[in-house]
Amino acid sequence: MAAVTRVPSVILGLCSYTHDSSAALLVDGKLIGFVEEERLSQQKHTKEYPRHAVEWLLSEAGLSAADVNAIAYNFQPAHYLAESPAALRLALSATTRDRALPRARGFAKVAMRTQLRTRALGRRFPTARVSPVLHHRAHQLAAFAASGWDESAVLVVDSLGERQTTTIARGLDALHPSTRTLEAINDPASLGYVYGAVTEHLGWRRGDEEGTVMALAALGDPERFRPLFAAAVRTTPTGFFLDPAYFPPRVLTSGYPRTSRRFVDETCSERHPSEPLLNVHRDLAAALQERTEQVMLHMARRARMITGSRRLCVGGGVATNCVSIGRIIEAGIFDEVFVPPAPGDAGTAIGAAIAVHTQSRSRRPVSGVARACYLGPSYQYQALDLTPWPGLQQKTLGVETAEFLADQLAHGMIVGLFQGRVEAGPRALGNRSILASPLEPGVVERLNATVKFREPFRPFAPVVLAERAAEFFTLGQEAPYMSMASGVTDKARERVPAIVHANGTSRLQTVTRSQNPFMHEVLSAFARRTGVPVLINTSLNVKGKPICGTPAMALDCLVDSGLDALLLEGRWITK
Repeated sequence: MAAVTRVPSVILGLCSYTHDSSAALLVDGKLIGFVEEERLSQQKHTKEYPRHAVEWLLSEAGLSAADVNAIAYNFQPAHYLAESPAALRLALSATTRDRALPRARGFAKVAMRTQLRTRALGRRFPTARVSPVLHHRAHQLAAFAASGWDESAVLVVDSLGERQTTTIARGLDALHPSTRTLEAINDPASLGYVYGAVTEHLGWRRGDEEGTVMALAALGDPERFRPLFAAAVRTTPTGFFLDPAYFPPRVLTSGYPRTSRRFVDETCSERHPSEPLLNVHRDLAAALQERTEQVMLHMARRARMITGSRRLCVGGGVATNCVSIGRIIEAGIFDEVFVPPAPGDAGTAIGAAIAVHTQSRSRRPVSGVARACYLGPSYQYQALDLTPWPGLQQKTLGVETAEFLADQLAHGMIVGLFQGRVEAGPRALGNRSILASPLEPGVVERLNATVKFREPFRPFAPVVLAERAAEFFTLGQEAPYMSMASGVTDKARERVPAIVHANGTSRLQTVTRSQNPFMHEVLSAFARRTGVPVLINTSLNVKGKPICGTPAMALDCLVDSGLDALLLEGRWITK
């Protein structure tokens, strides 16, 4: 008698229709893969259904759409509806009266739209059950499961998930991850909303260029606008709230500015992207960043108090504010702090899938998530045709590839690196990177002006051998996903000043041999030549484009930028 083949539990986690579309696939609790749609479609922050990502995942697992048992979606429609009656309370105040009805209508409209989106997903996968997951729960599980810890506090801070903007939870059990929310702060109290509002006010794209504002902050003096932000973002014993006189309550339809007339009068008029940067802009960024760090520290202390945990996981869009994460670590509130590689909305595809898996009461443990970041497609054995790029030349390198690359970097070349699986998240983690020597005079200026085409004040992150990190950085813990700003030692200031930002920090990535063997080998080879186990590591893309997920994207990046060469799966490609 033939053995009965058991149908696997196949859960497709999706972030779709809002921004940063992505997909993750769990089969019997094992993560098959995860990738952001932009890495394959070339549309940065795309909100389209992640067609390319889903097709790759199903192909990787040898499955079809008919094999999918459950769709885990990263929002719950009904939770938006609860805000509509609450929004009507705004009519009681003269400051917020004009926003009460539009806000109530906006939340109701988004609730209906989200419901329609879940139905549309059901039509794509007719044999699957669509399970909407509370947005912050998806963030919590994505962060906690990636840590691999058995227990921790979990702090999620973002712009908005249904009604929630900030949650403190306790995570338990590495094999069957679960989180229990202990406290939640609802909109309109939102740190992500404030940071996005000021980013837009300063002339950059909200939801994309907050990191530019964080970099600019180091050049300003927060004192000028410190009283304004202390009044506008006020802390309470259990959290914080916003003064609507400065940041009017969010309305989920366009045409309602996020900053008030009073905010403009007390700071500056909105800057157009083409206008020069003035001291007032630098000072505004500095005060915003300072207040963000203060509130994040406040919330971290609250998380420590109510969970009693000695470890902290941080998720949500505000978790990408690496200076705030560095401040939490420096404060010594926790023994260790962890930020997953994809803390923003894209990563909720993983968290939503885990939520549905654990709800199904499956006894199978979650695997492939803890401490994993190289989760997307690989093109390792794919033939390469350079016909569409007639100006390029290639040669195949042998076993000494790491030595060769280190030698080129030591001689001042700026090189793109494309190897292995696509990284999860917004940072360059060594598989889709641009590498350069921090010892090369003028390297930061050259990278910003001719390779990345971005603002001259933007810093570049260092990647360092984990075993030698303490010689150059004061963080005191591993930072595998380039999500923490660290203080630097005198040796770093003396030997590699190019990687030290104006605020005296570096956004650090530490690399162990097990984490990324090739990058570890390159750093070791570079150290043998120069005495310095540190390289500049920035993402393989130019400003406004997504990180290169495919060989074609990487080759376009080589052609269209000031890169000297591209090392693509053992092939050395030059112009």
